Amino acid sequence: MGGRGAARGRPIGWAVRQRPLPRGVRAGSQSAGGRRGVYTGAAAGGGEQWWASGAIMEGARQVANFGAGPAKLPRSVLLAAQKELVDYKGLGISVLEMSHRTLDFSKILNTAENLLRELLNIPENYKVIFLQGGGSGQFSAVPLNLIGLKEGRHADYVVTGAWSAKAAKEAEKYAKVNIVHPKLSAYTNIPDPATWDLNPDASYVYYCANETVHGVEFDFVPDVKGAVLVCDMSSNFLSRPVDVSKFGVIFAGAQKNVGCAGVTVVIVREDLLGFALKECPVVMDYKTQAANGSLYNTPPCYSIYIMGLVLEWIKNNGGAAAMDKLSLIKSRMIYDIIDKSNGFYVCPVEKKNRSRMNVPFRIGSNKGDEALEKKFLEKAVELNMISLKGHRSVGGIRASLYNAVTVEDVQKLAAFMRSFMQMHQS
Repeated sequence: MGGRGAARGRPIGWAVRQRPLPRGVRAGSQSAGGRRGVYTGAAAGGGEQWWASGAIMEGARQVANFGAGPAKLPRSVLLAAQKELVDYKGLGISVLEMSHRTLDFSKILNTAENLLRELLNIPENYKVIFLQGGGSGQFSAVPLNLIGLKEGRHADYVVTGAWSAKAAKEAEKYAKVNIVHPKLSAYTNIPDPATWDLNPDASYVYYCANETVHGVEFDFVPDVKGAVLVCDMSSNFLSRPVDVSKFGVIFAGAQKNVGCAGVTVVIVREDLLGFALKECPVVMDYKTQAANGSLYNTPPCYSIYIMGLVLEWIKNNGGAAAMDKLSLIKSRMIYDIIDKSNGFYVCPVEKKNRSRMNVPFRIGSNKGDEALEKKFLEKAVELNMISLKGHRSVGGIRASLYNAVTVEDVQKLAAFMRSFMQMHQS
């Protein structure tokens, strides 16, 4: 009853007999704080215990992770988090169990905000808040906070892919939504801004900087004639420099370029605070969260901690400008193979609107040869390249090339694409 060892009075989760050290864990590994992770073998009660405070994981399979999100994290960040997981900076507790009201967590929170402000050169008249609910939560939060800026509850939306379409649909619950361009038959391009029909009575203009599903990316900031501009930057956040002063609100889920799932960054101009609808949930109210320093309710503490580590990694590796250069190098490697494949690989997106972050393509034809694509994905996994399957709504292949994806990862994928084409192209 109750699991292994329970009948003999041992706590659930303790093994009955001694077993070898778990694969990838070195007995007596040196931790950052000078202690050693100790494998004790037989523990009290006759079972086994692996105490691995600070133990260094070794021998783990090194995979190239091209997932669209949650996505790859820098290895140095993972190792730093591992070292501090059980005992954060000698406090004897993990960030996972740390109160958000402590001075220690305040330092973590302030570090993340200060790094964001530095990396993006965020003006002083903007608030940075850390929320929950992801980008989808912001699909509601944006209209709930901003639609009251003007009478009439009008909002303009640019719909260039699945995520901006979902945002526009959600906004219809609270606003009269105007899609500023004719409905696209396929999400393969960005309509010319000169043709946009902007509503002068709109409280804001909304767009998604990078559509992860369809691989469409803005390489410019739209001129919206002085209107409040709102941008979902979830999938290209901090992959290039941004002039924050051109925006009223920027939001981004961390789990693609700046951390793990759980925290959403919102950057909001101060003069836009205080217009939330009365039906806006208090945890979504930008003014309330800003006034409370993102601590009105318990924030996603560990996700903020991880984001701080990633932001430090970005800073130490040249900042947003360096990320942009690497993004161009990585994406060009894949697009060059596609464009020179004589139709074996096909990317449906117009070249001028192709994403640096997410490269979707089909194999064999415009509509894709599903048998070939299945072989491609299976072989990729054999070669330790994972999460290349396209979104379920479009199929095919998708390579996501976020900040933590290395040039070496992409070189490996490019080499595989060439060899696969040589083997299967008729």
